[in-house]
Amino acid sequence: MIWLQMNDDSYEYDVRGLLMAFYPNEEIVKTQEAQPVASWRRHLTVKMAPEGIEVVLVCRWDDEEGPEETSLTGRKATEGAGRRETKSMLKRMVYDILSQDTGKVLPWGTLTGIRPVKIAMGLLEEGESAEEIAAYMKQEYLVSDAKARLSARIAEREKRILADIDYREGYSLYVGIPFCPTTCLYCSFTSYPLSRWQPRVDEYLDALEKELAYTAKAFAGRKLNTVYFGGGTPTTLSAEQLDRLLTFIEENFDFSYLREYTVEAGRPDSITEDKLCTLKKHGIGRISINPQTMNQKTLDLIGRRHTVEQIREAYRLARSLGFDDINMDLILGLPEETIDDVRRTMEEIEILAPDNMTVHSLAIKRAARLNILWEQYAHMTMENSDETMAVAAGTAERLGLSPYYLYRQKNMAGNLENVGYAADGKEGIYNILIMEEKQSIAAVGAGATTKAVRPDGRIERADNVKDIDLYLSRVDEMIERKRRLFDWM
Repeated sequence: MIWLQMNDDSYEYDVRGLLMAFYPNEEIVKTQEAQPVASWRRHLTVKMAPEGIEVVLVCRWDDEEGPEETSLTGRKATEGAGRRETKSMLKRMVYDILSQDTGKVLPWGTLTGIRPVKIAMGLLEEGESAEEIAAYMKQEYLVSDAKARLSARIAEREKRILADIDYREGYSLYVGIPFCPTTCLYCSFTSYPLSRWQPRVDEYLDALEKELAYTAKAFAGRKLNTVYFGGGTPTTLSAEQLDRLLTFIEENFDFSYLREYTVEAGRPDSITEDKLCTLKKHGIGRISINPQTMNQKTLDLIGRRHTVEQIREAYRLARSLGFDDINMDLILGLPEETIDDVRRTMEEIEILAPDNMTVHSLAIKRAARLNILWEQYAHMTMENSDETMAVAAGTAERLGLSPYYLYRQKNMAGNLENVGYAADGKEGIYNILIMEEKQSIAAVGAGATTKAVRPDGRIERADNVKDIDLYLSRVDEMIERKRRLFDWM
């Protein structure tokens, strides 16, 4: 257990993020007490004052002669420094002390946010070269050489891909389908078992169409650049329900400026030929068929009730029907998986040869069963490393896929990242837009988050309720939230 004591809570997010990165399996408890009463192994005290910062880490352990303590201390003058500079100094001090204590060096240094490429993109737009961007990230944030170069490389590619996207007049549409065949062990998305909700799916579509109708009217005259169906698993809908929803969107939205239309087919146990034919009929150009792993034992453990052979069959079926832009999601760091398991997965993926490959580091969020039922799984190994990520990167390179977007999450295995790889011309534009936060995204459905990018660059959000019953009864309120969010249009 780690006790955290701070006299300025406005910096807690930054300090807590570093503690979680260095000690991923430790509970962090905030305290106001100088000497915590409960048992603890580490006590981190952060004192902020106008004249400077003091950071003290006290470590305690037991040996044969009784409890022992050691401490590490850092002090720095901050007089005259602005808030941004003060925060940077604080994070470096905390990082240095925690690095001394653990002997670890984090690949992303002091960066605790989820969008490191945004920093690189900002510098690129200011005229900095890739080399200058990498050097800045290493110096300012202690990012490793490899991650700094990767960030700069991805920023350059993102800028080329988005060159003709109209940020001001354009927008993207996200459609959330919150149903799945089963809920995976690691999942924290808005997802409900189809078996329970099947009798009410059409009722959900009624509410969804009401929200879509408002959105189409509100954004009339603006340029719709991308449409993305996510979830859950959109292909839990029947072919007839998919046809109904896709037809409604076509009849209400102007596709004149549409660059990308994506549907996450996701789970192979939800894919059928008639559903894929329906997607094809409606001009869906990009789909995801997501194995996560090609190891059957792991699939069974994480609650994906399908076989490795079903993954192969779904992929081959999609290819035979003419889909030429297929993404496959993979997760590294799944319970009990070794680097050899990852190698076997990548060998299988290389044979299938998708056009996109998104490589995730396992992130255990609060809402996931893996976290809620942690005691049942705490004995299992869940590790990821640069070496494992390199196996995936090597597969991508052999397939002719290059990195084009990147993001991070809290509690990621190995404190690493998620990377999207794609062949030229097959990049997921929506994925980049949601990470770079340069364009408004209108999101409909239970649990969906609408993001408004105002003309002055400010970003504001409106969340839909996650519970399906609440969404159905309060869809008018969800519409009103959007109306208030976009009152400047």
